[in-house]
Amino acid sequence: MIPVQTILGIDPALGTTGYGIIACEGASFAGSQVRLVDAGVIRCPRDEALECRLEELYRGLTELLGEFQPQALAIEQLYSHYDRPTTAILMGHARGVIMLAAAHAKVPVFSYAATQIKKTLTGAGRASKAQMQLAVQHQLRLGFTPNPPDVADALAIALTHRHFSLSPASQLRISGNL
Repeated sequence: MIPVQTILGIDPALGTTGYGIIACEGASFAGSQVRLVDAGVIRCPRDEALECRLEELYRGLTELLGEFQPQALAIEQLYSHYDRPTTAILMGHARGVIMLAAAHAKVPVFSYAATQIKKTLTGAGRASKAQMQLAVQHQLRLGFTPNPPDVADALAIALTHRHFSLSPASQLRISGNL
């Protein structure tokens, strides 16, 4: 029997959190089949209090974890630009809630830098949103471009985890990289 791994990729945010779920069959690059299971966004109303938005994010993620029961959750690492420290703080809140939901569901979490995700899928660490959408479309053999970009980013994060989970040399890098 061919092993199947389900990976939930998350593009964290407080307004629109993208998610993408892929199913991977096979345990090698050559024999690996990857397919899209589900993708979408969890929307948290921007006019609500922070705690209400975090609760909405937690509820949405808990539903996904319960329904699809992934073996791994891959998430983008926190990035802080010196011009926007508040954005990093808010993103930290979102990531914390996402990791808490994963911990409650006993799903291991793996973090990847945005540049690492872009380089893995396109070969360039500074790829544009459009390039990422096309790369995801190509890798998953989709007849459409994943939209909004939050969904494409989440799928790219899941695909990146699949790539690194198949590479024996990278096992040390993905274990405990939170």
